[in-house]
Amino acid sequence: MKSTGIVRKLDQLGRIVIPKELRKVLDINERDPLEIFINEELIVLKKYYVKNACIVTGEISDENKEYAPGLILSPRGAEMVLNMLMQETK
Repeated sequence: MKSTGIVRKLDQLGRIVIPKELRKVLDINERDPLEIFINEELIVLKKYYVKNACIVTGEISDENKEYAPGLILSPRGAEMVLNMLMQETK
């Protein structure tokens, strides 16, 4: 495990702030869900990806399709991607 040298204190509600630089590097945005793991004395946070969630819209639906490994699109997300591709080819 790699040390960042960053130390943060818990506030009175038990919260910590993940520094902006780390959030940017790890592509963690406001309201992104984080999964919490415990390994002996370690607390590990990992960005949580909902299975079958559209990578464009975030929608979760039985209508979502996987077009390639990890490329899951909802009907609306697929339409948005198609429109973007069509605009770029003009």
